[in-house]
Amino acid sequence: MTRCGIELRRMGSGANSVEEIAQKIADFFYQSLRMGPDDRACALVRFYVTASYSELQPDLQEFADNIVGKHGSPGMKCLTLLGTAGEESAWNSRKQSVGHKAIPLQSEESIAKSPMINALIHQLGIPVPSLLENDQRIMLDEHQHSFNVFHVERAEGSPYIPAQKDFVIPHQVKSVLGLGGMLPTGEMFAIVLFSKLGIPRERAELFNTLALNAKLAILPFAGKQLFA
Repeated sequence: MTRCGIELRRMGSGANSVEEIAQKIADFFYQSLRMGPDDRACALVRFYVTASYSELQPDLQEFADNIVGKHGSPGMKCLTLLGTAGEESAWNSRKQSVGHKAIPLQSEESIAKSPMINALIHQLGIPVPSLLENDQRIMLDEHQHSFNVFHVERAEGSPYIPAQKDFVIPHQVKSVLGLGGMLPTGEMFAIVLFSKLGIPRERAELFNTLALNAKLAILPFAGKQLFA
């Protein structure tokens, strides 16, 4: 984990945006985690950051509009895909994502209707009201200086992991692991690994320190340059 952490901290070198670093990190986890020399451990790795609707590029605003059925408000939070790497060719470009480019987080009620997103936010220890309100004071909370993990040990049949027939079963996803936290801007970042290896809780918890390393890599661009 120490070597992995060092590599993650280096991801910011030469980058000019959060998106560039997010893609580097997604590629790193996908390429580095293996079950054998020629057998990758993850079917898919994704890197998300929350952003206000007004910060999104026009095509992402349109994507979010189509989900909510109306023009989004400037301050509406969206869970935005910035990095992706996986087995399918379409999973290696955020622009080719079908349903996850920019997921609106309109309210606590709407988040509760998305089991995986709801569990991700709560298991990472992030208060939903503070996230929606962009409350930067949360970073003064001592609990936000530690990092938790989102963990679903058995993905198949889990109510927290959607697309069972189209994704989980055909791609042999055994466990799902997420790491992330809050940025000083009040935004959340999350890296989600869809693993073809079963990951017990005690091993999942070893990943929590990597969230800090990923945060340090993107920190210089947080609130400044989101997209490449």
